[in-house]
Amino acid sequence: MIFQQIRGATSIVTFNGIRFLIDPFFASKGSLPAVPSPVNSLPNPLVELPLPVEDIVDVDAVIVTHMHHFDHFDDAAREALPPDVPMFVQNEEEAGDMRALGFVHVTALAAEGTVFRGVTLRRTEALHGAGEQAARNYAAFCLPPQACGVLFQAEGEKTFYLAGDTVWFSGVADTLATFRPGLVALNAAWAQFPDGTPILMGPEEIALVAEHAPQALVIATHMDAVNHARLDRAGLRSFVKSRGLEARFVIPEDGEIVNL
Repeated sequence: MIFQQIRGATSIVTFNGIRFLIDPFFASKGSLPAVPSPVNSLPNPLVELPLPVEDIVDVDAVIVTHMHHFDHFDDAAREALPPDVPMFVQNEEEAGDMRALGFVHVTALAAEGTVFRGVTLRRTEALHGAGEQAARNYAAFCLPPQACGVLFQAEGEKTFYLAGDTVWFSGVADTLATFRPGLVALNAAWAQFPDGTPILMGPEEIALVAEHAPQALVIATHMDAVNHARLDRAGLRSFVKSRGLEARFVIPEDGEIVNL
């Protein structure tokens, strides 16, 4: 497998020779409003794309884990992607929303698996913020809370688990125990609502993933791109070093290609 970090949650995963674009977010630096946050009020995204958009969209398929959060699918991505690109989304509702935008080959992911060119894609559960306070915050911001992860399987490849936007919960633990992935990508920015309610894993939860999947190499993504994040690459590297986990983690820079 080859993992190329693009920006934020956007990456290109080459699995069994198939190039998958994950969560395309193509807005120019600072072109979108800041998310309310006590951390800073900088407009999003915080950095430019590391590559031309035409290079990023040169893929075989697109996976959008939740299309109604701007940093996973935005207007710039909608305009840049060809309407006939094969696209996978988290459920039938979002498949209908994608078709309404003009995309013609849209498939809703399923837990039992969908096969695309020899790769089985399984929808996995994600919890994009736990508890009643997270639910109240999503309602206040008029945003849907649903998100998903994706499990990639193919003959001759290590199983790859893209956890998506989630905190640590039983669904993540169950996926790790059931499928024993050799590679795990975590959205590791520790993003939070203004009141401090976390919606992504923080350092201690990231360490729990490593503990529950001792066979896996962990890739940290979705970092240093949105203003409501509480953890950056430098902070995660320091934490990983303090726990003696350097050999277990890959923390790629934007544009970096990691051959796994």
